[in-house]
Amino acid sequence: MFYQTIVRHIQQHLSDTSERTMASETDRVTVRLPIRSLEHLQTLVTQGEYDTISDAIRAAIEGLLRDKFPPEYVERVTVDLPKGKVVELQQLIREGDSVSIEDAIRNAVREYIRAAVDRSKRRGSG
Repeated sequence: MFYQTIVRHIQQHLSDTSERTMASETDRVTVRLPIRSLEHLQTLVTQGEYDTISDAIRAAIEGLLRDKFPPEYVERVTVDLPKGKVVELQQLIREGDSVSIEDAIRNAVREYIRAAVDRSKRRGSG
């Protein structure tokens, strides 16, 4: 009984502490969304991509802010790819060639630039 009381006390303390920490680092915002958007968000939760709709919305906002406010040394570029190429990239990721689609695209661009610079150097020296 004494042990259970101490465990409950510790759990309550940790809960109180995490709630205060979370409350001091975040603020609540209410947003109205079209029903279709909520259905899509719920699908992401149902598929296991996010634990909650709130998590999905937070991830979307973080992505937006990352795109709109990149570090000064980064220029964000959006690339539209045919679905077939995306499927090929996903297969390469599953095989361990890259860790993400973004990583695979960065690697491809890096290699393209390296090859183009090498060709340019050969033409200039020849």
